[in-house]
Amino acid sequence: MRRSITALVALLVASAGLTASVGPGSAAATWTQTAMTLGPTAMTPEGRTAGSASTATTVATVPARPGRCAHRWGSLPKVRHDTERSPLMWVRTGEHACYDRLVLDVSAPPGEPIGYRVAYVDDLRQDGSGQVLKVGGEAVLEIRVAAPTQDAENGEVTYAARSGQSLPGVDVSGYRTFRDVRFGGSYEGDSQIGLGLRSRLPFRVFQWGNHLVVDVAHNWRSLG
Repeated sequence: MRRSITALVALLVASAGLTASVGPGSAAATWTQTAMTLGPTAMTPEGRTAGSASTATTVATVPARPGRCAHRWGSLPKVRHDTERSPLMWVRTGEHACYDRLVLDVSAPPGEPIGYRVAYVDDLRQDGSGQVLKVGGEAVLEIRVAAPTQDAENGEVTYAARSGQSLPGVDVSGYRTFRDVRFGGSYEGDSQIGLGLRSRLPFRVFQWGNHLVVDVAHNWRSLG
């Protein structure tokens, strides 16, 4: 009976938005489950929020699976061209057992594609001016998302970030991979973010509903 309950909990955890507090070499991982919703909320492994809002969480202990951090992500640019350019609403971060995560919340209706270009750069150069913006870390991942910080219909600011400054409500202190997150600017319908990392590491990018998710692995362990 206990094995059945444990298996059910593991299945529920695997199908949700998840964070984890310990690495793959540990005997068990403590998972924190949180809804991937619009607004300034993202849970870290200890249950802290990387934003100004709080959220209820469900915690379960699940045995760590050997090799579950293996991946085939790579570090080459990831690009999606088709897009509709809905406004950017919020950006948040979280820590997972195998990677650090950054989520961009976009005010896009269901099924609308979110365009992006995510790639390593030598310097983060602000769109339009070409000014080099300082980003902490040993490597910089430039994130361009087809989502402006203003509503094109009424001119209302939807995401109040300042060029060259840290993102509102985001603190990556103590993260294994993330070192800094800076706003580049919003120019011609795109928003630009510089993600500072401890080194050049593999990453993946995918859209989940009206969220654009960027995961950066903690190491180069792969499936071969």
